[in-house]
Amino acid sequence: MLYKLKASGRLRSTLFLFVVSVYCVMLSVFRLFYTGTHTYLFLNWNLFLAFLPWLLTSLAIIRNVKNRIAILAIMAAWLLFFPNCLYILTDLIHLRQVEQAPLWLDLIIVLSFAWAGLCYGFMSLMDIEHFLKDGFGVRARTVALISICLIYLAALGIYIGRFWRWNSWDILGNPAELMHDIFDRFSDGWSAYRILGFTVLMGTLLNFMYFPFKYIRQKSTP
Repeated sequence: MLYKLKASGRLRSTLFLFVVSVYCVMLSVFRLFYTGTHTYLFLNWNLFLAFLPWLLTSLAIIRNVKNRIAILAIMAAWLLFFPNCLYILTDLIHLRQVEQAPLWLDLIIVLSFAWAGLCYGFMSLMDIEHFLKDGFGVRARTVALISICLIYLAALGIYIGRFWRWNSWDILGNPAELMHDIFDRFSDGWSAYRILGFTVLMGTLLNFMYFPFKYIRQKSTP
């Protein structure tokens, strides 16, 4: 496996993500023993969901998948879970002053998990760009535009998950009720403006984060 990771140029990034993820888990375990409460253990589940899109694209690259149908299937599955990578950033709303732990500790814990999730998401999005360019011959400018749209779409997914409490797998497990709920909420004018406002602002923020991340990573790649 190490040989395949090195051959695909993913060894360093995989080690980095592994170390960051272990650090996050250790922080949550430390807080558990320090406070005796399970308050932020749910972040480990959120991080696992953020890990899945990166795992999908990584396996496709390591195995050098070339079949376009297979790539499209991978991209569809990736899109289903991609919002989970960015969703952890909104877990900052759980921050509050509690007696069991200092606020600064909880801030560091949530930000660590959020950063790990963003890294999984942004690196997997760069893989998707690779598939579009090499697998389908899409031009670089068009790929950049697609990435922008995907991030805004993910921002909408974050809103649906955060405030409506729908999960990624509900698209497959309960699509009729999900679509009905979305239609009802968009039919309400005030709700539609609120959804649009969150999607635009959060999507813009995430785009401002993604493209510098991508630029720095490309510059650091030999």
